[in-house]
Parts: sequence; C-alpha cells; structure tokens
Amino acid sequence: MKSIPRNIHVHMLRRLKLFLALSRTPHGILDLATPALAALLWLGGFPRLEVALLGALTAFAGYTAVYALNDLMDIKTDKLKLRMDGFGNAQNYLDAVMGRHPVAQGLLSLWEGIVWAAAWAMVALAGAYWLNPICVLIFLAGCFLELIYCLMLKVSPVRSIISGAVKTSGGIAAVFAVDPHPSPSFLAMLFLFLFFWEIGGQNIPADWNDIEEGGHLKSRTIPVKFGPACSSQVVIGALLLAMVANLALLRFAAVKFGFVFALACVLAGVFLLLIPAWSLVKGREREQAMALFNRASYYPMALLLVVTVRYLV
Repeated sequence: MKSIPRNIHVHMLRRLKLFLALSRTPHGILDLATPALAALLWLGGFPRLEVALLGALTAFAGYTAVYALNDLMDIKTDKLKLRMDGFGNAQNYLDAVMGRHPVAQGLLSLWEGIVWAAAWAMVALAGAYWLNPICVLIFLAGCFLELIYCLMLKVSPVRSIISGAVKTSGGIAAVFAVDPHPSPSFLAMLFLFLFFWEIGGQNIPADWNDIEEGGHLKSRTIPVKFGPACSSQVVIGALLLAMVANLALLRFAAVKFGFVFALACVLAGVFLLLIPAWSLVKGREREQAMALFNRASYYPMALLLVVTVRYLV
C-alpha cells in the first residue's frame, strides 16, 4: 500500500484546523466541563461508563454544531468586520486560538461550513435521543434560540438574555441524560448559575471585544448600547449572582459539600471571575474584556475539579 505524501497530510491538517476554528473547538472543549459538572452534582457520583462516553461525544458534537451555526449566521457581519480591521483585535483571545471566522475569510466555503455543522448536529441528535429524547428537544431549542440570538444583533441588547438561555441548555440536557426526573429546584438554580455566568463572563466581554466595530455596524449589544461604564457594572453584578447561584446549587446537590469545598468554589469565582471583572471596571478596555472572557471560560472546569475531588475523598 502506498503511503500518503507528507504534503497531503499537511494539507489535511490545515483543512481540519479551519473546520475546528469554525467551531471554536478550544472553547468548546472547555465547555464540556459544564454538562459534566451538572450531571455530577445531580447524580451524586459518576455515571456508567457508556453514559459518560456517549454524553461526552454528544456534548462535544452539540457545542461544535452550535458554535459553527453562530459563525455561519454571522458571515455577513464578519465580512464587514474583516474589511474594517482584518480581525486585528484577536490577539490573546480564546475563541481565536485556531483562527477567526474561516468562512467569512473565504478559507472555507459556505457549503463546507453547512455540511460540517449539519454533520455534527446529526451526531448530537443521535446521542441525545439515546440518552433521553428530552435531550433532543433541549438541543433543538438551543439551536433555535441561537438563530434568534444571531438575528437580533442589530435589533436589541436583549439578545444577551437569549445567549444566557442558550448556554444553559448543555448543563440542563446533561441532567436529564442521567436522570429523567430531576428536581425542578435544582434545574432552576442550575439555569440561574449558568445564565449569569454566560452573560457576565462570556457574552458581554465577547461583545466588548468588537465594541468599536459594533458601533460602526450599528450593533445593539450591551457594550455598544449602554457604554463601558454601565456594561462593566452589569458584568460585576451578573458574576456575583452567578457565584451566589453556584453556592445555592451546591445545597441541592446529591452529595453535601462542606465549608472547605464551598470555599474552594468561592475562591475559583474570585480568581476567575471577580478579579478580571474588577480590572475591566477600572480599565474599561478591550484587553481587560478579553482577559475576563478567557479566565471566565475556565470557571466551570475549576468547579468540576472541586466536585470531582469531593466525590473521590
């Protein structure tokens, strides 16, 4: 059998990197901590191996599809941004680790992007159905809300609320994947925790990264509509609420968390959320917003580590 020439290998890897950039895969991998955290908190232990493996694949497929969907919906806007600054504001930005908006840049065709997103969506739907058909409905609702979110870019800053709802879908689906009848109180607290973390630690900082271009494009994001001072206060408020909701969520968990583990969760929030958020309040610059976005992206992973240690000791 003839070996594949090295230049073909290099070309295939470059193409794969473009598709992974379309789905912001480094960020998506970090997001896998969210459904894992939600499932562990409610279940009180580790699920069966087959459930854990299929759940991880399903979550990865879901995040990959939704992030790609976001990029595909924003192609027109991203092309305008490209003409304005060439995405020159992407340094040290987690979502730009593998490149930004490859379809908008013409590095991938629109149809390639659509096929990529659709294929992963099919994988997510199949896995969700096997885990619990309710998870299918949650995934479809998340995709629908993501479409609405993208369409509202020039309509209303209320789109941030929709973004918060979208980000909760992975965690809520994970709970139903391990238990078809979870507590409504637990789900409500999980929703609030993820909702406020997304708005304060992800959505507003991400929109802040494009605040100058957003003004020219007439975007209706919170930073563009209300300005840096007000937006930074919203960030601090949302992140404080996220930390409070996280502590409340621990009280609904199947296993009780003592003072030490609750303190570890608080310290994770202070280091990954409040310290960079306070820097944003003081500086109100794009660099501080990107730093907050990057640090906040690790918050669910840090909490997952705390919960895992609690279950192992």
